[in-house]
Amino acid sequence: MHKPQYFYSKRLSFILAAGVVVLALSACESRLDTRGNLLDPELVVEITPGEQNRDEVAAILGSPSSITPFGSDTWYYISQRTETFAFLAPKVTERKILVVKFDKDGKVAKVDTVGLEAGQVINPIQRKTMTHGNKMTVIEQLVGNLGRFKEASQKRNRKKEESEDR
Repeated sequence: MHKPQYFYSKRLSFILAAGVVVLALSACESRLDTRGNLLDPELVVEITPGEQNRDEVAAILGSPSSITPFGSDTWYYISQRTETFAFLAPKVTERKILVVKFDKDGKVAKVDTVGLEAGQVINPIQRKTMTHGNKMTVIEQLVGNLGRFKEASQKRNRKKEESEDR
């Protein structure tokens, strides 16, 4: 028995539609990113207060992500994992900050781990810094410059004439 032609076109369109749906869903898979200095917990346990100095800590953990510029000597090892779904903004799923504080002698004074729960949301203030001066449009700036260039060339010509007269 011979099947009608529209049966094959419906079947082909169904297969194409299913393929497009599968491709679209696979493209929307969430993307995981790890950033920063992800430390091995076994290495972190090796750091004990009063025993290691800066060089030994750097040899065990590597260079820190950040160092305090003022005051106490503190090293921060920062790592975070984010998940991005399709075109949406990334969501932080995990954050670990290892804080290593050193005393005046350069020995480890304290080791602390801070997680995502200690984070704070900072909302920037939306305001403008006012400046003093004239607010000129582009056209005003162009027109204002026309006369200035003419005056400068006239001054140069006068100086030239004066030097030639001497």
